[in-house]
Amino acid sequence: MSAPARTRPYRRPSPRRALPLVASAVLLLPLLLGAAVPPPAAGPDPAREATRLSRELVAASSATGARRHLRRFQEAADAAGGNRAAGSAGHDASAAYVLQQLRRAGYDARYEPFPFTWTETLAEKLAVVTPEPRDAAVEAMTYTASTEEGGLTAELVRVPVDDTTGCEAADYARTEVTGRIALILRGGCSFQQKQAAAAGAGAAGALISNNLDGKLTGTLGDPTAVRIPTGGITRAEGDTLAAALDGGEVTVTLELRERQEKRTTRNVVAQTPDGDPAHTVMLGAHLDSVSEGPGINDNGSGSAGLLEVALRLAATHRTPANAVRFAWWSAEENGLVGSDAYVAGLTDAQRQQIALYLNFDMIASPNGVEFVFDGDDSEASGSGPGPAGSAQLERGITEFLKRRKTPYESSDFTGRSDYGPFIEAGIPAGGTDTGAEGIKSAAQAGKFGGTGGTAYDPCYHAACDTLDNIDPTAFETNIDVIADAVGTYSQDLRPLTGPAPAAAGTDRRGSGRLRTGHGRDTA
Repeated sequence: MSAPARTRPYRRPSPRRALPLVASAVLLLPLLLGAAVPPPAAGPDPAREATRLSRELVAASSATGARRHLRRFQEAADAAGGNRAAGSAGHDASAAYVLQQLRRAGYDARYEPFPFTWTETLAEKLAVVTPEPRDAAVEAMTYTASTEEGGLTAELVRVPVDDTTGCEAADYARTEVTGRIALILRGGCSFQQKQAAAAGAGAAGALISNNLDGKLTGTLGDPTAVRIPTGGITRAEGDTLAAALDGGEVTVTLELRERQEKRTTRNVVAQTPDGDPAHTVMLGAHLDSVSEGPGINDNGSGSAGLLEVALRLAATHRTPANAVRFAWWSAEENGLVGSDAYVAGLTDAQRQQIALYLNFDMIASPNGVEFVFDGDDSEASGSGPGPAGSAQLERGITEFLKRRKTPYESSDFTGRSDYGPFIEAGIPAGGTDTGAEGIKSAAQAGKFGGTGGTAYDPCYHAACDTLDNIDPTAFETNIDVIADAVGTYSQDLRPLTGPAPAAAGTDRRGSGRLRTGHGRDTA
């Protein structure tokens, strides 16, 4: 890839007024009449123009160029107590930097503020008191109710296991949970539903055991609906506690304390000054970190990669056929709050403008795997396919990777990142990631390199997620994926309307698909 060049702003080919981020009803008329994809226009062939621009952007965009943005995010975190969490000075500085870069490049860029509940974890401790005293690891779920300082000591009780463990009142009918801490297996419903059902049965607290490898960092979604202190534990810890309960009574001390405040934070949204706004190509990445660390991989990597490509697009001085909109979301780590607020604020007509959404979250994990979202559910597992067009988005990415001879695997639309609200709104979605707290298998280590039996990102949601936590090869690969997609779809949306591929280019070799999202889970 070429070394970074000085970015010059867009040169508008005509003096007409720049288009706003949300088009007027007049501009939307062709779409409302059913023109979901623009018909071929007289002049240059869209496919040829897409290929030319894609190659130009891939050649110009680089991990070297994007790393300068990562350095600014690291500096913002260092100056703000070590993090860039939504509502913090570190996030505000990161957002101001992104906005400044975009405006200098000629984008119509702005802040979009929204309210949310800011959190800070004060304590997360779990200790087995009887039968054999020991300490255990626990993760406070975002928006948990707090225990008293020093914690809550109570008997542990296991909720009977089925496909929807702890989701319904009937699950507690055969178990006395009043005043006890309920041990609940993950799955079948949201964490919020589980803690509410446990609270309704009289539980004093809840421990939700992961059903996958890795730690469980979750969110209860709505702070107003939370009733009892709730934490997440690993599958191994859950199995150990369950085995101890089979042998008799188990008493634990659980201390979960969280500070919560109403605050305002801001998405950054930018759109090309030209291109048809009735056919908008949208890409996004969350800019906020967790409060535990600077979040340079999660998700400085996706944010920096997106910014690098946006600036390179501006420097080409090419007029896109379709408007291109970039978004840097805030409060993703609090439960996709920023992207959810954005999508919820769209009118039906505005929502129909968006031809596709591509999401990039954690694209440089140091022990990662190249995951591509399974748009057509060809693996027949997990959450099912995305909206129509998602299969074609998957194929576009996998064909690019195949041309580069880059191995990949498919991953489920788990809803753990900012594509979630777009899928719910019926917008075709896709993207890549390189894995978070999930454990790399031996087969994946053989295919992608790295270390089996270790997390894709050992610094996930931790203070060590710094500039040293970036894999440059994975970073380069995914920046090129972004560049190829922007070059392609900014000029030609017809690939979205072709027949859905039988398997969307899915590589079925290796260990198969894993749940690999990044933000705090809600279920």
